[in-house]
Amino acid sequence: MTTQTTAPLSPSAPVEGAPKGFIGLPATVGRALATGGSALAVVSTFLAWTWTSEYPGDLTVYGYPGGLQVLVLIGGLLSVLLGLASYGLWGLGRLFPGSADAALKLAVLGTFATAWYTVVDISAELGGVVNLEPGAYVVALATLVALVGVLALPFTWPEPEPIDPEDTSWEQFKHHRRQNWAVVKASVAAKSPGPAPQRPAFVDILVIVAVMAVGLIVFTYGIGTEYDQQFIGFLIIVGFGFGALAKAGLVARVSAITARHRTLTMISAFVAAALFPFTQSDDQYATIGVYILIFATVALGLNIVVGLAGLLDLGYVAFLGVGAYTSALVSGSPSSPLHVQWPFWASALCGAVVAMIFGVIIGAPTLRLRGDYLAIVTLGFGEIFRITVLNMDGTSGPDVTNGSNGISSIPNLDILGFDFGQEHTILGFTLARFANYFLLMLLITLIVVVVFRRSSDSRIGRAWIAIREDETAALAMGINGFRVKLIAFALGACLAGLAGSVQAHVTYTVTPEQYQFAHVVPPNSAFLLAAVVLGGMGTISGPLVGAALLYLIPAKLQFLGNYQLLAFGLALVLLMRFRPEGLIPNRRRQLEFHEETEAPAVLTKAGA
Repeated sequence: MTTQTTAPLSPSAPVEGAPKGFIGLPATVGRALATGGSALAVVSTFLAWTWTSEYPGDLTVYGYPGGLQVLVLIGGLLSVLLGLASYGLWGLGRLFPGSADAALKLAVLGTFATAWYTVVDISAELGGVVNLEPGAYVVALATLVALVGVLALPFTWPEPEPIDPEDTSWEQFKHHRRQNWAVVKASVAAKSPGPAPQRPAFVDILVIVAVMAVGLIVFTYGIGTEYDQQFIGFLIIVGFGFGALAKAGLVARVSAITARHRTLTMISAFVAAALFPFTQSDDQYATIGVYILIFATVALGLNIVVGLAGLLDLGYVAFLGVGAYTSALVSGSPSSPLHVQWPFWASALCGAVVAMIFGVIIGAPTLRLRGDYLAIVTLGFGEIFRITVLNMDGTSGPDVTNGSNGISSIPNLDILGFDFGQEHTILGFTLARFANYFLLMLLITLIVVVVFRRSSDSRIGRAWIAIREDETAALAMGINGFRVKLIAFALGACLAGLAGSVQAHVTYTVTPEQYQFAHVVPPNSAFLLAAVVLGGMGTISGPLVGAALLYLIPAKLQFLGNYQLLAFGLALVLLMRFRPEGLIPNRRRQLEFHEETEAPAVLTKAGA
């Protein structure tokens, strides 16, 4: 029997009847324009974009990019690299196993948006285009040419096979999607060079270290942006750049490597995070870092309840408040009616245990409910907690929490003679107050990550997932649904209480207003739930990344004023529309949202 094969077409080969882009140019011309325009944009970053240093970033220097020019430089270099990969030059196709054309489109769009945003903002801020220097005109023209080039790249919509005319329109739509995806997979398989050879273990280790180093650089750059325009450009480049690398298949390849070395990846990630305070010259951005870790740790605890067990908890921030108030009461604060000062390990343990007890008390009578009814009850518990501590002021109730004044003047921690409120010099680096608390909170986060990972991989973790997927089927298989859900509720509350114990000392004061369902400044129940959904439910890294974004972006977008939440909500809507499974999805959830995705032989673990 003879097997007939068809040689794969090169990206530049003309095909009769081949699909075209939005404009009528050939695809080869489009790739050339996109690559050449991006290269010219890179050159333009070494020219002056304005004549005055009044615009932030000092874009007046020739030969040295600064401010937003650096971001355009990065976007341009990525676009050039993907453009060369689309031609298959220098073996770049092996580095980017996905769709180079789709990745090139996103990279060019990100570079174009950043460049034109900068040019328009310079004109608006300084009073007209007369303030632009030649470099600004060059980058505007170059990115426009690159945009025209990517608009010429083809969009493939293959003709679907005939289907049953009695199918509903929704079934027809899904059938079209499956057919389209099958053609795309066949095209990628045809261009694939075959199974990749086995890599030495040290290569995977180097890849993981490099990824963590890049992550640290990106996070440090983002958190250290000095002005609003630079942060907006940073968001544009990072968003489109991540999308381009995902389309190119690089994200999937790195994810496969990290999945094979989960322990090494976790250790590398925490080492990279521990290096963050040593990259800072003062406490300005370490402050944001420690609050991000508090937010991320609580979000990871909520991920046990929502992501693994599938329980919609809208009052989870109350458990953070329980831990914070418990720790504050035994912290030695002069406004505490108990007038005792326990060591940190005792106060942290007490905060976690008291929060767990509250989780059992609240969960026992309510966890027999499902869905919206459970969400309403937990929302009510969050409000009950806030109102209760507000009324325990000695007038409306017993004098325990000082009402709206809260418990103030909470002293800094002192562990084994190490005062977290004082500056300390380590290896020649000076760590101030918030840097000290950042390292302590990082240790707490590591504990929570280990608990989450061990729990999700255990028998009880598999029971949580079974309850989440189909509670009726899980009960029919002999799983004690009430007991399993109560354990998830209690464990999640315990982890939130542990984080609250540190938060009390970081903020100096705990008040009822900090623990509302919706509040301008996270953490609150709404932002916590959004962090879990945005990052990816049922994963470890998802809520950590989601919490970091949800805290960092509002902190940097304060200049929007009353429009801050509008912009934030719009961004969430767009993300849920185009990536409903989250930024770092669990494999099972990704299969739920994308039926055309081929299921692997063995699903990754829930905590991946």
